Amino acid sequence: MEYVFLLPGQGSQKVGMGKDLYEAFPAARDAFHVVDDAVGAALSTLAFEGPADELTRTVNAQPALLSHSAAVWAVIRETVGGRLAGAAGHSLGEFSAYHVAGTLDLGAAARIVRRRGALMYEQGVQRPGAMAAILGVLTASIDDLCARASAERGLVIPANYNSEEQVVISGEVAGVERAMELAKEAGAKRCLPLPVSGAFHSPLMAPAVEGLSRALQAETWHDPSVPVVANVNAEAITSAATARDLLVQQLTAPVQWTRVMRTLADRFPDATFVEIGSGAVLTGLARRIAPSVKTMAVGTVSEVEKFIESVTSNS
Repeated sequence: MEYVFLLPGQGSQKVGMGKDLYEAFPAARDAFHVVDDAVGAALSTLAFEGPADELTRTVNAQPALLSHSAAVWAVIRETVGGRLAGAAGHSLGEFSAYHVAGTLDLGAAARIVRRRGALMYEQGVQRPGAMAAILGVLTASIDDLCARASAERGLVIPANYNSEEQVVISGEVAGVERAMELAKEAGAKRCLPLPVSGAFHSPLMAPAVEGLSRALQAETWHDPSVPVVANVNAEAITSAATARDLLVQQLTAPVQWTRVMRTLADRFPDATFVEIGSGAVLTGLARRIAPSVKTMAVGTVSEVEKFIESVTSNS
């Protein structure tokens, strides 16, 4: 049995995440401490105890989610052994995926992600934007609707192609509001404004690119031990240099998650897709995009124990 790991992104954070792992497994405890030390803050305490509004801040949510995924990986890594076939992560989760693939050690990943979150927040303050989730099957292309809204009100683009029935849009406030109106006219079931601090994965993030590039260049990188399917182009990445370039592009480019999942499902049709970290958003999307794939979510002690038992029994 082979395994493909899926790593969640911002929005999956919740108070209490990872606390049971911290208490149960020394390897998980060590992972949380590495992240705390790397960013110079008690993120583990914030993840375990809140408050929720502080955990949700971009600068905190991103490294906190990384630490939870890394803690799960630290516990199950030896059990998985050589059966890890590939990985992918949604937005912030792509950095977690590269950690799992051995491209970045945990301290380096934490420093980059902390800086990324700060840059994204700062740019959101300097140039306020908005994001919204568009749910349902539309009678018009979301790309066309965003182009029309951009021409009429202000820049807006599709930012996350999460599934055929879920796309997140991002851009200037007026543009996002107009795109939501157009999406409703085109049959959207719901249009939900998202509680974010900026227009992520849009050109409004462009001024943050230089700072992120510097942060990436400051750390040591290794070629991935397994292919990591990138958000920007849904291609399997095996080069550290390519990984760095695409992670910079990811800041202003859409997350092509539907294509990512199809690439993984085509490449690893018999693998079990395992979401490690907080929540089960990505396994839910996987079942919608590629209904034939087997999925598991592993983020709590009971789920870790179930996963280890499953791997052991299939050995």
